[in-house]
Amino acid sequence: MKNLTLEHIAQACQGIYKGSEEDKTREIEGISTDSRKIQERGLFVPIKGARADGHDFIEGVMERGALATLTEKDLGEKPYPYIQVKSSLQAVKDIAEYYLKQLKIPVVGITGSVGKTSTKEMIASVLSQKYQVLKTQGNFNNELGLPLTVFNLRDEHQIAVLEMGISDFGEMHRLAKIARPDTCVITNIGLCHLEFLKSRDGILKAKTEIFDFLREDGHIVLNGDDDKLVTVQEVKGIKPVFFGLEKGREVWADQVQPEGLKGISCRIHIGEDSFSVLIPVPGQHMVYNALAAAAVGRIYGLSNEEIRRGIESLQPVSGRFHIIHTDRYTIIDDCYNANPVSMKASLDVLSDALGEKTAILGDMGELGEDQVEMHREVGVYAASKNIDRILCVGPLSAYMAEAARLAAPAKEIRHFDSKEELLEVLPEILKKGDNVLVKASHFMEFGKILEALQG
Repeated sequence: MKNLTLEHIAQACQGIYKGSEEDKTREIEGISTDSRKIQERGLFVPIKGARADGHDFIEGVMERGALATLTEKDLGEKPYPYIQVKSSLQAVKDIAEYYLKQLKIPVVGITGSVGKTSTKEMIASVLSQKYQVLKTQGNFNNELGLPLTVFNLRDEHQIAVLEMGISDFGEMHRLAKIARPDTCVITNIGLCHLEFLKSRDGILKAKTEIFDFLREDGHIVLNGDDDKLVTVQEVKGIKPVFFGLEKGREVWADQVQPEGLKGISCRIHIGEDSFSVLIPVPGQHMVYNALAAAAVGRIYGLSNEEIRRGIESLQPVSGRFHIIHTDRYTIIDDCYNANPVSMKASLDVLSDALGEKTAILGDMGELGEDQVEMHREVGVYAASKNIDRILCVGPLSAYMAEAARLAAPAKEIRHFDSKEELLEVLPEILKKGDNVLVKASHFMEFGKILEALQG
């Protein structure tokens, strides 16, 4: 890893190096916080977790060929080099910041209340038409996940597309310090993490901390149809590029046409240029993701054809509007996470499907003091859509089901206290050929419902 000698690592994280002078100049081959995944000549970072303390695995890791370890404890005299630090978590962030500076490659930082991962995937798909791209994998978008993503960068990579997720004030500032993005993308300001951020204005304030370390010659790409983001008119002398469905945006779309579960088509305009495209994932929200990717693609010099090809070659991620075809059902797997905005977007997608439609909806988390009303709101919205049956699971979803019944008494609307209760009767409820949406916050573990539907 470029310039990551033990000496430089100790300097980057203000740690105390303990070991031989010869080892001090050796370069590590990788970094891991998982003792099971440490590689030869790697650096082990022991993290204190709720269930285990990584320090307990140091000896085993070193026996398996690691070059060195960080530690919050004084290990005394050891036959291997180590770096003593005050905090392993802070150290890993400091090392990631240092490493990214050595590589000197462009960074696209992506945040927002809804659609971060889908937008990240779309932008990476577009940029990969011209560059070697490293993108955030899975949910590695927090203060530990972002550094671990950065450590996957190698000399062959030409650009990094990094997702940045937060739940409280100050977190984005710390993430931005690591990433120091050349281009900042914000998808929207919606209703999530209200438990800590309290209001959409609070969310706007927290998300726009991404600008704190924006490079002087950088770019800002914002959803111009979002009433909060459109108030951001200039940052550090940089004017945002706005995207949306209105003609006045720098990047905009018209001729939007749902194509069932095959996706959604539209015409994208970038300045004076325009081209038609089929986005291979359903839902109008995907048009916004494509517009953000088109804006970023143009910033980094891609042609219209390269942008179109990148959008059309998007591969959906499991849990994020992933369409699964089985012998019995067509399943919309969107069960990674949920909030009122993403719930409604998912219901819109299901409503466009051909054939009978079933929505399996679960509790939404981190909504703060208005969580009951927000579940009721989603219930009313679900009842208004062209959906045949609505199955709600969990204590908060009882309010969703109640509101849906009041709004559409003739529809089949049922509530279940648990997944297990639903799974007992689900085969009797569903019909062969049904389109089934599975949607809830991650803590509801709706993956078990997906497994049952595919079994």
